[in-house]
Amino acid sequence: MTIDTKILSALRGAGTNGVAGTELSQKLGISRAAIWARIEELRSLGYEIEASPHLGYRLLSVPDVLHADDLLSSLGNTKVVGRDIQVFEETTSTNDVVEKLARDGVKEGAVVFAESQTKGRGRLGRKWISPARKGLWFSVLLRPPLSPLAVTQLTIAAATALFRAIKSQTGITPEIKWPNDILIRGKKTAGILTELSAEPDKVKHVILGMGVDVNLGAGEFPVELRKLATSLRIETGQRQNRAELAVKILQELDRDYDRICSGQFEALADEWEEYCSTIGQRVTIRVGERKIQGTAESLDTDGALLLRTQHGHLERIIGGDVTVEK
Repeated sequence: MTIDTKILSALRGAGTNGVAGTELSQKLGISRAAIWARIEELRSLGYEIEASPHLGYRLLSVPDVLHADDLLSSLGNTKVVGRDIQVFEETTSTNDVVEKLARDGVKEGAVVFAESQTKGRGRLGRKWISPARKGLWFSVLLRPPLSPLAVTQLTIAAATALFRAIKSQTGITPEIKWPNDILIRGKKTAGILTELSAEPDKVKHVILGMGVDVNLGAGEFPVELRKLATSLRIETGQRQNRAELAVKILQELDRDYDRICSGQFEALADEWEEYCSTIGQRVTIRVGERKIQGTAESLDTDGALLLRTQHGHLERIIGGDVTVEK
């Protein structure tokens, strides 16, 4: 934990009461002058910190930026997710950055955010629009004790984490569309891209990439997406605090990842089915050149979708493009 993370944690913990410079100095083991220097650096980043001879330092407001030390100071004691956080002003894709971290042997739980992506991508190589400081574009490195066939469980975990975090932050109840979309009023506001490296019987690492359209205005979506996509700002009518939402998502994902690692996927799957608008619907799923029609019934123990075809057969589907029949 960096000095800035410790300072921000102390400021948040003190709330309106403030925290004295001498107290910070003693707690962190550095001089008051060093504390002042770090406070000035935080102010230069846009943090409004009041210094009072009676109340000490008080955190009055935070900027609309993703700052690794601030995210860590707000995250609390998660078990795995968020043990290390990096924020890039711009990168090609956060999945690419995390892939390199994975190859370098970095422990699971590392999270990489980007304020913007030049080559953000969704499933099947599709482009994901990632304008600067308008959303949350990030990836998480995991090394789960799962077989390659069961990695779909992590997509389920990410979807439920996004659902709960968005509902908590905005008061809006979104819906999950199998396999990896979060919708509000039928329009996509978040997506998940799961990539893995595995041996035949063992997962080496998984990268969970997530994109959330937070503060985009309607005119900031490409014309071809305006009937298909939305943002939390559009749906609520007000700007959302991206850092608060980011922290909430990571906390919820850490909770769900722990449930998977401790053998509680069935309970997580039940929760996912409750939120999923695809279950119980007549759907058409395209898997490559193949088109399958039927009723989406449930998830199996590995997290794959069980589809009852028009011929009565039960098909296990891991991924594909789904269209709900009307």
